Amino acid sequence: MNGTEKEDLRVIRTKEAIRKTFEEMICEMDYEQITIKELAERARINRKTFYLHYDSLDDLLRELQNEMAKDFIERTRGLERPRDMDRITREFFLVSEGAGRLHERLLCSGSYHYISRRITNEIMSETWGADGKRKNVDPYVQNIIMTFVSQSTIEIYKQWVADGKKIPLEEIILLTAKLICDGVNGLALT
Repeated sequence: MNGTEKEDLRVIRTKEAIRKTFEEMICEMDYEQITIKELAERARINRKTFYLHYDSLDDLLRELQNEMAKDFIERTRGLERPRDMDRITREFFLVSEGAGRLHERLLCSGSYHYISRRITNEIMSETWGADGKRKNVDPYVQNIIMTFVSQSTIEIYKQWVADGKKIPLEEIILLTAKLICDGVNGLALT
């Protein structure tokens, strides 16, 4: 093994330690409470080492967000918005549940609200047609539609989590898709 390979391995291990520690801290506390000093101490690195890899905690958070968005985008590639909203809604819940506590915390914690909005914006810009705009749809109408869909879905997910996930996953997926696609009038409530 030459010196470069050894260095690359050290870099990989250091970034993994930073990431793992950051994820643990997000699950424990609000983002505003996380400091580079404490992260570095917990990851057993010095602050200068952190700054070799990231300019700020926001950069590290953005990396996490991009990965979360990328997974959802990949799973919904080829689905057409808004026509396939039932399938897109299903994938949102499956991705969210598969990602575990970190994803849940980023979407559901009050201090992370702006984070979920940034993730949503990223997904919207990546998935609404090839160039970000659907043909024959006014871009302002598109913005309203996607804001309704994304925020409604996220709020339903947050409420489901807050209620302790008492409704089985498959049922909450079907209920959410029905509400998104057909509205309250589409439900057969008695």
